[in-house]
Amino acid sequence: VSRIGEFNSQAMANTAWAFACVCWDKYNMFVTFGSVIGERLADFTDAGKSQLYLVALHVQLTWPDVDFSLSRHLESLRSAYTRQGSAPSQLQGDVSAVLEQLG
Repeated sequence: VSRIGEFNSQAMANTAWAFACVCWDKYNMFVTFGSVIGERLADFTDAGKSQLYLVALHVQLTWPDVDFSLSRHLESLRSAYTRQGSAPSQLQGDVSAVLEQLG
């Protein structure tokens, strides 16, 4: 987590999304991700913002009373998500397949 600032924007989105997918319950990690990502949000493509929308929803549902920096960008993240359509990315398919194998 300490090196998240060294990641490119897509790697940040992929990492945050993967932790959200497995319902990682370490709020401090998401706070760190959110603050670094929030500073670089303009660097993200719609695909990355779409993943971040799902991360923001995970945090909002898991910790509803906590102010999460990406929640301030929920409208633009949601717009990116809806522009992406419903087809999962290759990475999402790969992660889903691994999670199914793990049970």
